Amino acid sequence: MEIRGKKYTEERALFHQNDLLLFDCVFENGESPLKESTGITAQSCLFRYKYPFWYGKNIKILNSTLFEMARAGIWYTDNVEIIDTVITAPKNFRRCKGVYMQNVTFTDAKETLWNCSDIEMTNVTVNGDYFGMNCENIKAYDLRLNGNYGFDGCKNVEIRHSHLLTKDAFWNCENVYVSESLISGEYLGWNTKNLTLENCTLESLQGLCYVENLKLINCNLFNTTLSFEYSKNIDARIKGCVDSILNPGSGYIEAEHIGELIYTPGEADPAATEIVCDNIDKRSEEITW
Repeated sequence: MEIRGKKYTEERALFHQNDLLLFDCVFENGESPLKESTGITAQSCLFRYKYPFWYGKNIKILNSTLFEMARAGIWYTDNVEIIDTVITAPKNFRRCKGVYMQNVTFTDAKETLWNCSDIEMTNVTVNGDYFGMNCENIKAYDLRLNGNYGFDGCKNVEIRHSHLLTKDAFWNCENVYVSESLISGEYLGWNTKNLTLENCTLESLQGLCYVENLKLINCNLFNTTLSFEYSKNIDARIKGCVDSILNPGSGYIEAEHIGELIYTPGEADPAATEIVCDNIDKRSEEITW
């Protein structure tokens, strides 16, 4: 059924509906207007109030807007496609499976995309902390993230050609691959297993510490200090200079230039990590904070 140009203000206005084509509709005031619905396409629609899509399936949102009060807008919903849409509401996407986003902007993405799986993102802009927590099977291309604690506790993550300004990114993760991207933020990658960064530019204070199975391929670690502490099974090929390395656990680190290599007595075994660098400015046994 096709519906055009209608305004809805009551709660559960289109509850438990199937196979609707909505054009130029406005949803105001009433909570949960499309709860328990299946096969909904909303094009050029405005969502102004809480919980528009809960417990749904096969949802398409095209060229639409979710305003600030459309918070917690898409929860417990599977097979969601969102294209050319602006989302200004926080706490969107919770426990969803099968999420596809293209040309989407999140202006306030606090606590957004949590506990979801099977996610694809292309040309997505995100502004907000704790984006993507505890998600699985993520693919992102041209993602622009400005917000701390990105992708905490995720599994099976592939990110390409992206720009991530995020402190504490990729904590407690498994199987993360990032390529052709910039990551800027303190404490990158702690407590993560199987982290691979290829052709990336990184800036971090105490980044890449406590990682198990860390691989860096042709990466630039500018303005990066006290890196690699207690990380194990490192295989790092670094372009240019890394400002300081602290107590790496084991593996191989190759760099063109190391500003300072620090091994504090009793903290790590220098023989466990092969350091290949012809230009090390300073070797130390004490940390300068």
